[in-house]
Amino acid sequence: MKFNKFFAVVRHEYKKIVLRWAFLIGTFLLPVMVGVFTFVPALIFSIQGEPTRIAIYDPTGKISSRLKQNLSAEKMEERARKAAADSIKELNPSQEERLRNNTRQFQDNFQFSDFDGTGKSIEEIRKELSAKVGAKEIDAFLIVPEDFGTENAKFEFFSRNSGDMILNSTFEDALNSAIRSQRLADANINEDLLKKFDKKVDFEVKKLDETGAEKEDAGGFFAGFVIALLIYITLAVYGQLILSAVVEEKETKVAEVLFSSASPFELMMGKLFGVGLAGLTQLGIWVGSILICLGILLPQLAMLGVTIPAISPVWVFYFFIFFLLGFFTYASIFALIGAMVPSVQEGGQFAFLPIMLMLAGFYFCFAILRNPNSTLSFWASIAPFTAPMAMTVRIFMETPPFWQILLAILINSVAIACLVWVSARVYRVGMLMYGKRATIPEVWKWIRQS
Repeated sequence: MKFNKFFAVVRHEYKKIVLRWAFLIGTFLLPVMVGVFTFVPALIFSIQGEPTRIAIYDPTGKISSRLKQNLSAEKMEERARKAAADSIKELNPSQEERLRNNTRQFQDNFQFSDFDGTGKSIEEIRKELSAKVGAKEIDAFLIVPEDFGTENAKFEFFSRNSGDMILNSTFEDALNSAIRSQRLADANINEDLLKKFDKKVDFEVKKLDETGAEKEDAGGFFAGFVIALLIYITLAVYGQLILSAVVEEKETKVAEVLFSSASPFELMMGKLFGVGLAGLTQLGIWVGSILICLGILLPQLAMLGVTIPAISPVWVFYFFIFFLLGFFTYASIFALIGAMVPSVQEGGQFAFLPIMLMLAGFYFCFAILRNPNSTLSFWASIAPFTAPMAMTVRIFMETPPFWQILLAILINSVAIACLVWVSARVYRVGMLMYGKRATIPEVWKWIRQS
């Protein structure tokens, strides 16, 4: 194989894909969308609007004070600390300041005023408070029933901004806590003692390696699922791109011209490497953007109790290695199909075969997410066609011994060599056949030809 012609084909295929507007838009649109959907909502929620003015009618005089206390800065901060305790063992100064700012913002979102409805019926109170809302003197009002301690007690909350789910949820949680506290007090039950009894046990799941030594948990089900899905989508998209490019050259008879300047093997390998580099470029930009966003948002996600696993450079390296193995495995099959069929439409009918193989690898990932060390996980992570996704997820969940990773790379490399050899023989003859789809006996004859 003449490398100057091979690299010329690689450069041509790479530029043909990368310099398209569709590629540029698709590549950079995802990071932009991630940034928009990440930072814009946070920016919007950080903008503090006008406080919600709430009037409370509490004929018992027991609930309003507890409700206001539950929405105080101290209580809100205590609740936020409890929510963040599972993911952050110790808050650093910047996280402390962010927590105080967030709780202060929620506290400032409410302004309370008590309503004296002595001698008035509930209907009269409701009409008078509704008139205040209509006159924009208040934004909402709460009517506390006298029988708040019973199971059938009905609390009426009327609000102009009923669509503000965050404020409504915060207010409802505070009200439930106030009612519960008062009911306990009326039953002569010590609330502090009850909280002590209700406190959850400190239950921490720790991971052990193959030697029985404790190790840090790498991540979770969701992160492994995202990795498998990302590889599946990328392989499917670029495999279809290979098929379309091969069939297009065949339909336009460009292959006849190309064969006069380079061998079919050089053309096919150049196409695979060029498209593969384009896919690697796009995937690298996507992965880099995701890592940057996670790095920036790590403190905010931790405050919400979302645990982000530490990403090792070795994992990223293995990710791209097995992506390349998967790409050349499936790209060879798509190139073979493209050389066999006369049109893109017929190629799409046969494309379900490699797609089904990819789906099998994707579904095996669910078994690996549950038990990365099972026998099924081992065979799925080294077998051709399933290893690119399965081994990547397995490495992320619990890195297997190095010999298993090396074995998967060797087995899949041999499988790729065999597929490329078969595809090259079909490609050499099939690209010059027009008008009809190749039959299985014809394909077998092409493969056996020297």
